[in-house]
Amino acid sequence: MPRKPRMYMAGVPAHVIQRGNNRGACFFHEDDYIFYRSCLAQACARYGVSLHAYVLMGNHVHLLMTPGTAEGIPRVMQSLGRRYVQYVNRTYQRTGTLWESRHRASVVDAARYVLACYRYIEMNPVRAGMAAHPAEYPWSSYRANAYGEPEGMLTGHAVLEALGRTSATRCRAYRELFRSELDPDVVHEIRKAANFAVPLGSDHFKKHVERALGRPVGRTARGRPRRAKASV
Repeated sequence: MPRKPRMYMAGVPAHVIQRGNNRGACFFHEDDYIFYRSCLAQACARYGVSLHAYVLMGNHVHLLMTPGTAEGIPRVMQSLGRRYVQYVNRTYQRTGTLWESRHRASVVDAARYVLACYRYIEMNPVRAGMAAHPAEYPWSSYRANAYGEPEGMLTGHAVLEALGRTSATRCRAYRELFRSELDPDVVHEIRKAANFAVPLGSDHFKKHVERALGRPVGRTARGRPRRAKASV
């Protein structure tokens, strides 16, 4: 069966997931997280991609990015995959693949879902039981977005920037978003869209994506899954 083509559009944010092969570990030491972030920052700068939010988990990565061109994100992910795997194989004297063969992604209806994706990504360590609060986890964008801590590779999405006129008011408003849990149905929609590589948004947004790409983008089955799935 041919691979389902990914969809990326210039100026449209995308939620990207990169998983370790067979859900195996992809980070083994603090230095690995640091090197991955460095590679990510360089690749985004090189290929004109704005990074809004991220979390680096032990065996997977979530990224929220907006490309300047349709090819921006694929080039970032290709660069990341190549450089980071070479680093890991060299550092740990290993061979073979590290990541799943393909990253997963969904384009995001910014007006309706971009802030939900911020929250979904940065709450990952809490859902996984690795931290009681996202501020406690060092390998995510939360402290930069919520407290204004310097992180040069991040660019606030326009929806985030609209939370306040100053950095202090935006950060305060952003922290308020985390005082309540993300609606489970929204969590399900975010996961479903990424796993099935379909747009995350309204039917109108999905039709807009289809017209822009000139092809059907597929639809996921409605309704919640019969059994709860593990966090991604």
